[in-house]
Parts: sequence; structure tokens; C-alpha cells
Amino acid sequence: MINPFIQALIFLINTIFGLYILLLMLRFLLTLMQVSFRGNQLLQLLLKLTNPPLQVLYTFIPGWKNVDIAAIILMLLLKMLEWTLVSLLWSKPISLWGLFILSTANILSLIIYIFIFSILVQVILSWVTPHGSYNPISNVLYYLNEPLLQPARNWVKPLQDYGIDFSPFIVTICLYLADILLVGFLLQLA
Repeated sequence: MINPFIQALIFLINTIFGLYILLLMLRFLLTLMQVSFRGNQLLQLLLKLTNPPLQVLYTFIPGWKNVDIAAIILMLLLKMLEWTLVSLLWSKPISLWGLFILSTANILSLIIYIFIFSILVQVILSWVTPHGSYNPISNVLYYLNEPLLQPARNWVKPLQDYGIDFSPFIVTICLYLADILLVGFLLQLA
């Protein structure tokens, strides 16, 4: 049985690292999907919170097209540091290779769950928000999710007469399958 103090410390480490890695991942995905940060105060705050460590990395790690390589490296390093601290508290060291694979699996799982959650929020907002009204969150979610939803819409056409679009359902199932298969395989390797 784990000491409650160590359990609380592990919780704090996971929470602090997890929140900052989530912010970095959101910045990475929004940049990848070419979402404009201008005019949106939440996205401006996201930039301010994630800029300090990334500006240091940008000096020697260039981006490639829309891919923020520095953000990927920072997320992996932070996740590896988080797992190292937790494994030290558990007194169960992890090899460097296992640490890298475990961190990669966690980062991929985070990407998948961000998309699942954002699709779910977009669907709920589409039910609640009147059609044609401007909502900055809806706009961001549209640009984030559309590259995933459009191919599913091309495959299964929405039922226009009933206002039903199956693409969020199809994409969510595919994302869950990717989490089970891809992330599960990586976790077995670690």
C-alpha cells in the first residue's frame, strides 16, 4: 500500500505536468490545423502560457510546415520527466527506452482524447447554439475538428432531411479504436 503523502505527491506531479502538457498539446494542434490565434482572448492566453519554454527551443529547433517540432519535443521531455519523478516515488525505475515509449503512448492518447472531447463539445454546441450565430469556441472547434470530420462526411453523407450527421459518431469510434490498438500496443512495448 502506498503512503498517502506519496500518493498525494504523485497526484500533484501528474496534475501539474498534465495541465501544462495539455496546454502545449492544444497549442500544437491549433497551430497544426492553422487556427488563427488573433482576436480570441483564450487563444492569446494559451500563447502567453506556453511561449516562455517554446521561445527558448525555437532558437535551435525549427518548425516544419505547420508542425511545431519544438512543442512535440517539449511535451515528450515533460512527460518523460513526469514519469521519472513518479517512478522514483514508486521506487520502480523505468528504463530510458521504456520511458520514451510510455511517454509517446501518453502523448498519443492525449491527442486522441482531445479530439474526442472537442468533437463532443462541438456536437453539444451545435444543438444549443442557434445556427448562424457567432461563437468563438464553435469557430475554433470547427477548424480543429473539420479535417477529421470531412472525410467521414464524404464517406457517409449526412441525412439532410433530418438534420443528422453521423460523422462525429464515426470519427469518435475510429479515435477510440486508435487509442485501443495504437496506444495499447505502445503500452505493451513499454
